[in-house]
Amino acid sequence: MSNRLPLLAVLAGLVALLLYGSIFVVNERQQAIVLRFGEIVDVKSEPGVYFKLPLAFMEADNVQIVDDRILRFNLDDIRVQVSGGKFFLVDAFLAYRIEDPRTFRQAVSGSIDLAEQRLRTRMDAALRRVYGRRGFEAALSSERLEMMREVAAQLRPDATSLGLKIQDVRIRRTDLTAEVSQQTYDRMKAERLAEAERLRARGREAAQRIRARTDREVVEIVAEAKKESEILRGEGEGERNAIFADAFSKDPQFFDFYRSMSAYTQALEDTGTTMVLSPDSEFFRFFKDAGGGTGALPQQ
Repeated sequence: MSNRLPLLAVLAGLVALLLYGSIFVVNERQQAIVLRFGEIVDVKSEPGVYFKLPLAFMEADNVQIVDDRILRFNLDDIRVQVSGGKFFLVDAFLAYRIEDPRTFRQAVSGSIDLAEQRLRTRMDAALRRVYGRRGFEAALSSERLEMMREVAAQLRPDATSLGLKIQDVRIRRTDLTAEVSQQTYDRMKAERLAEAERLRARGREAAQRIRARTDREVVEIVAEAKKESEILRGEGEGERNAIFADAFSKDPQFFDFYRSMSAYTQALEDTGTTMVLSPDSEFFRFFKDAGGGTGALPQQ
């Protein structure tokens, strides 16, 4: 009995090894491709515990695990040209999943890296075609959503040939290249300067109209004021002359005396004016005779 124990232990180890080699587990995030001598014999897409031939070291049955989740592939700094000849730098990403593991294994040997290399080439070409049919403003407008749909539609046949399903395509960034940015800035600056000059010209024109209207109103107001002042001055002069005439008619000698005194006041006040007159001048008649040559003082 003791001689059989080592043999039983060896047999138990072989059984455990064979059992371990024949079991594989697929979780909810995975799919399994069962290969026998390099050929696909089965695909397990549901989570669970499965069995296979335990001779993997002899390439009898082998299991390749592939992802069953939605995967993301980024494409950065793609230089695309729009219909007007200008260039954009585009960042985009692609969401996909492995829908047909058999086709995926046959097309790219089950390699995600190889599949994404092919997707990169096709997506780059699709972006260039979609942008190339549009003008400069399209990628920065609401038309961007339609552009993403077009890129996805162009990618789907190629993705299907790789066993993949396109879930979504998104354009994350669309920027002008450095040289186009400078050209755009210069153009916008020129437009703003032209608009500013138009506004200044309209302002100058409006100011000139306002100034002309104001000058005309000033001339009219001044002319009207002068007219009224002349009328008032004429009325005052007339009233003054009437008063003088009335005073002269009542007492001509006093009126003559008053006017002479007013003339003396205006002529002899401190104005710095030098007057050379003869003592016998008529101007000084009231200095020689209070009656002004009549022999009598004026009566009030």
